[in-house]
Amino acid sequence: MTGKERVRAVLAGAIPDRVPYGEFAVDFDTVERLIGHETYLRAKARSQIAFWEGRRAEVAESWRRDHIELHEKLDLDIVTFPMATWELPPESDDAPPRRVDAGTWEDRYGRVFKLSGPAQDITCVRDPILEAQSFTPAMYESDPPPARRDPESWAVIDAVVQRFKDEKFICGPSGGEVGIVLLGGMERGLAELIDNPDAVRAATAFELRRQNLADDVFIHPDADAVLWGADFGHRTGPFVRPRMFRELFLDANTERARSVKERFGKRLVKHCCGNVWSYLDLFAEIGYDVYQAVQPTAGMDIGRVKDAYGDRFAVWGGVAVENLVGGTPEDCRRDVRRAMARAKPGGRFILGASHSVAVGTRYDNYMAMLDELRALRDY
Repeated sequence: MTGKERVRAVLAGAIPDRVPYGEFAVDFDTVERLIGHETYLRAKARSQIAFWEGRRAEVAESWRRDHIELHEKLDLDIVTFPMATWELPPESDDAPPRRVDAGTWEDRYGRVFKLSGPAQDITCVRDPILEAQSFTPAMYESDPPPARRDPESWAVIDAVVQRFKDEKFICGPSGGEVGIVLLGGMERGLAELIDNPDAVRAATAFELRRQNLADDVFIHPDADAVLWGADFGHRTGPFVRPRMFRELFLDANTERARSVKERFGKRLVKHCCGNVWSYLDLFAEIGYDVYQAVQPTAGMDIGRVKDAYGDRFAVWGGVAVENLVGGTPEDCRRDVRRAMARAKPGGRFILGASHSVAVGTRYDNYMAMLDELRALRDY
């Protein structure tokens, strides 16, 4: 069977020739070990600095070339397109941020960007424009602006899709995921849910309209599925209680899922870290076909999830990312054995890391995981 056929069998409830293997993402340091040279693929900070320095075409070429080379070297059954793999920032006449120190930048609007060393990412830590913004329902009454397809970004994703569409299961982008609408960012957004629910409802309805329209631009016709990646929880529980999610966001997320499936005929894969046991009924109601991540260090045992929900969605995970980064090869082998013993019987299971092959993964740990997978994957 091809990787595409394997995953399709899993989603149909059939038994494939072997357990499919996929990753939400493989970060740049592991990619470089596998392909033997430096890359921008999943190198978020390195790519961002290159964009600021005007090297957009260089990044795009690396993303296209190295994504293809990675999949030719690595026996993945699934192709994904998370951040720093295909979507280039829009070209702008604005001057790039000025470097304040080795890990800090500030732009002309007063926004401050910081480098996170462990994640090798650059994030905006202060946005005075957003901080001064007041959110009202009236802000969201107008029609959403039309989505625009960036030709250079589309050329990257299309090259990868065309190379692997006959061999591998393609999880492509879409117009976006409604998820949990947090106005003004995480901390402020959680307060807005309590203090300003009418604006949250209006913003959620606006996002639903915008994303449904944008699907026409961003869903690739040769993709097998759409992958959504918003987290709903942390280690000890969800960001908001299920009752609040059901009241504010369930209908919009369900409508988004229905639109993707009925209008485009795509499957829907949901990435979500954290302890979201209390959301699994919601996942099934929304209509996710696959739940990816299943974080064991947050109390999400993949065997228990499969036992309880395997007839409603497939599960994808099994190897703790914390063991890949900070454990031993035997820890990773043990994770594979446990996942195979608990989730392999009966199908409806894809093996992978509990989040991704993250920055800092020890190469020997990853090789041990793949070796154990090869020994146990056949049905």
